[in-house]
Parts: sequence; C-alpha cells; structure tokens
Amino acid sequence: MTGQEPCGPCGGLLDYKTVKFALTRNRRVGLLHRVLQLGVLGYLFGWVLLVQKGYQDTDPAPRAAVVTKLKGAAVAEVGGRGPAAVGRGGLRPAPSGRKCAFSGDQFHRYSKARPGHLSRGIKTGKCLMFNTTHSTCEIYGWCPVENSTLPRKPLLAEAENFTLFIKNTVHFTKFNFSKCNTLQTNDPTYFKSCTYDPFFNPSCPIFRVRDMVEAAGETFGDLALLGGSIGVRIEWNCDLDHPAAQCQPQYSFSLQDRRYNFRTASYYWDSQRRLYRNLLKLYGIRFDISVHGQAGKFGIIPVAVSFGTSIAFFGAATVVCDLVLLYLDAKADVYWKEKFEEAKPPKGKTEAAA
Repeated sequence: MTGQEPCGPCGGLLDYKTVKFALTRNRRVGLLHRVLQLGVLGYLFGWVLLVQKGYQDTDPAPRAAVVTKLKGAAVAEVGGRGPAAVGRGGLRPAPSGRKCAFSGDQFHRYSKARPGHLSRGIKTGKCLMFNTTHSTCEIYGWCPVENSTLPRKPLLAEAENFTLFIKNTVHFTKFNFSKCNTLQTNDPTYFKSCTYDPFFNPSCPIFRVRDMVEAAGETFGDLALLGGSIGVRIEWNCDLDHPAAQCQPQYSFSLQDRRYNFRTASYYWDSQRRLYRNLLKLYGIRFDISVHGQAGKFGIIPVAVSFGTSIAFFGAATVVCDLVLLYLDAKADVYWKEKFEEAKPPKGKTEAAA
C-alpha cells in the first residue's frame, strides 16, 4: 500500500492547501480592486485618523465642578404698596394673619375635613361670606391665603440685564489634565466689565440673562411672565496633542420648559411674640447647567488598532474581487481551473518509493 493516495473519510484531513497567485487580465475586476483599496485608504486616513482621530487615546468622562453667581438690581411693584427694591437680599412683603376665608373652598361643604391638595389650611367648620354672592369655609392657617392671580407683565423687567457668572473646572483623570473656563489674566477689572460673546469675547464666563434666553430661541418678556427653564450645555473637546490654551469650552442654550415657579417662606416674631411669615410664589427663569466633553492624546495602542483594522479591510477587498471573478464573471469556469490546482507526486518517484 506504500505510495498509494490516502483514501477514506479521514483522507482529507491529511491534505495541505497552499496559496497560488494567478494573474488575470480582467480590467473590470482590477478596477474594482483598486477602487476598494482606495476606499480603504480614504477610510483610514480621512475618517479614522483625520476626523475621528483614531491615533489618540481618549478620556470621555471628565470630572466637573460648577460655581455660579447672579448679580443685578431691579425695582418691582409689590401688592399695590409701591415700589420695592430687589437685589441680592430679595423681596420682603407685609406679614399675614391667622384665620381667614379660603376662596378655593367656596363650593365645598362647611365641615372639618382634612385639607386636600388645594387647601391652604385646616377648616374650622364655620361659614364666612367671601363676597356679596358667594360664601366659603373659614380655615385656620396663614392668612390671607395665597393670591393665585397671574401677573399681566413681568414684575422684574430689568432682570433681563442681570448677569450670571459661571465658573466651570474640568479634570481629565486619565491624562491628569485640568482646565478652567475663566480667562487667565492679570487685569483685575476684566471680570467686572466683560460679557460673554461667542465671537468677540468667548473666554468671558459672565453671561447676560437676556442673551441666554434669546440664544435658546425665546424672548425674555414672554419667558419671565410665567417662568421657564433654560438648559446651559458646556462642551469640552480637548486635543492634548496641541497647546493647552487651545482647549476651550463651547456653550449652547436650549429651552426646557415654558413654565417654572416655586414658593419660599420666611418666618419671624413680632414684639408681642406672635409668629408671622412671608410667603412668596416666585416666577422666574431657571438655568440647568450640564458639563460634557472628552480629551484625546496620541497613543500607540489606538494607532495599532486602527492600522490593524485597515489591513483587515485590505484583505476583505481581495476576497470580494475573488468572489466576483469566480462566481459572477462570464469566464468564471476558466478562472476557477486556473486558481485551484491539485498537485500530485510524479509517477516515477512514486514507483521508486514502492
């Protein structure tokens, strides 16, 4: 049996296949191959390396800290009592009493029921005349009850000129790199006079309220009437292969809600030890600040991965051309026979071995 070819179901396991290169004068397949190769090169150098910066190691999760300060002054009419100055100390209306009529219960029965979500206090069970046509329940609580009348115009129209100072610091722990959005300057008057402008003064962290509202696509008068919420997004995209001075934040503003209000109360005692409170329902503009970003720096591992992926794509281009040549071309049978050839030992050497 020496010198005979292996047979049986396991004979194929002992076969060895080697690569054979066949030169074909097929211009269509050759053109396809070159186009695919150019596409791989364009993907590598244009998209992976130039656009996506695939040669860099990245830190997509910076640690961020934000400090804000609101400054400004305005004058407002408070409850028909004349003008009141509003500044950093806030607004302080007149004190309130103890028992009063609750207009919200004017169509309810006069009973000592538990207060609902619209109640302003505990019902005493007494009936009081709310006006000439309606009666209501007497409540035990802070009086007079809250006035739910909506304003017809913003009380603090001058607030559009208030300024918001936003100090933001980011730290990319992977590269041990920190940066602040405030300009490093020796001029002590810079932050007292500058105002942020995306084109002429992008390094100033002091924003005018009106400019922020308009950047979100709204007008201050409409939004200040019933309040609203503005989202402030700070985006850091830092290329650490360049000087640190080029790492600057980008700001964007978006409208999140057209209504925003909240209540706040202050309590105090008078000279006769009676407890009073001031309750304010405030309509205002809320600013929600979020910080995002990433930093990148040259790394040998990302470079190796990017080039390894491109080499694999070069191999895929060859496989695609082989499939077209062997299965879709009109002369596929000829190319098939030329590409695959079974090599057998010469008869003379076989017989000599036997």
